[in-house]
Amino acid sequence: MAEKITYNIIKKAIIPTAGMGTRFLSLSKILPKELLPLIDKPMIQYAIEEIRASGVDQDIIFVTRPKRKNVLEYFKRSLELEKILKERGQEDLLTELKKLNEISENISFLSVSQKHPLGDGHAISQAGNLIGKEPAAVLFPDDIIDSRVPCVAQLVKVFKTCQKPVIALKKMTKEKISRYGVVKVEKIANRLYKIKKIIEKPSFEEAPSNLAIVGRYIITSEVFDCLKKMRPNKRGEIILAEALNKMIEDNKAVYGYEFEGHWLECGDKINWLKSNFYLSLKHPKFGPELREYLKEIM
Repeated sequence: MAEKITYNIIKKAIIPTAGMGTRFLSLSKILPKELLPLIDKPMIQYAIEEIRASGVDQDIIFVTRPKRKNVLEYFKRSLELEKILKERGQEDLLTELKKLNEISENISFLSVSQKHPLGDGHAISQAGNLIGKEPAAVLFPDDIIDSRVPCVAQLVKVFKTCQKPVIALKKMTKEKISRYGVVKVEKIANRLYKIKKIIEKPSFEEAPSNLAIVGRYIITSEVFDCLKKMRPNKRGEIILAEALNKMIEDNKAVYGYEFEGHWLECGDKINWLKSNFYLSLKHPKFGPELREYLKEIM
């Protein structure tokens, strides 16, 4: 379990949830990708738990598709359900609901709409008015980080020193590097880099390093200013990584931090299934029985 941080200069977080989730069709036709379960809770809950454990305690802003409020509904307290469970004496289930309710205490869940799928940068820019001039964390909920210190908290520690955008990084093997945004860097300290360039899905031969971008960021008002000025790329999208790269080209500092922890990707069905295996086998309640079951069927 990640350590909880009790103080933070980052008070707000943005979670893009407006994607179509086409890699999960037909599941995602009805159920948003971020509500797909990992063991016994949805992907989005891992992101919220990471935010809260990192000390972000003011606003969490969901960027949603029009008329899709499933995520907000998930975090709303259900007094009717609690009453039914109490009448039935199902205290174990009431305890589970209490844990979920505690996540929502003393924090505002807000939403803004992205009417058209115009890229992750466009989605994030929709939250600009709610963020104002403050820095903010950005988390993509299909990236799950299993770590002792929350990944966002690790990035915030860097931000406290540099006061510039910070990107989460992870070393990848040469066989996988072409699947990701990859950074050219200048090493500053252990795990800390100044980013010189961002290249989207380069071949192994063209990759400037083995450091891939993970879906965790600390962004500033400068990033929102850049996103507003960005024109759509050839795919008709405004992309956060491209905006950050434009800032770098304009001699504005952007940092990268190779976080400590295990990166679980859930952006497609096979990686989602692998992540379920990983977390299920580590689970203190379910893990022992599942390991015994695997011995039986293998």
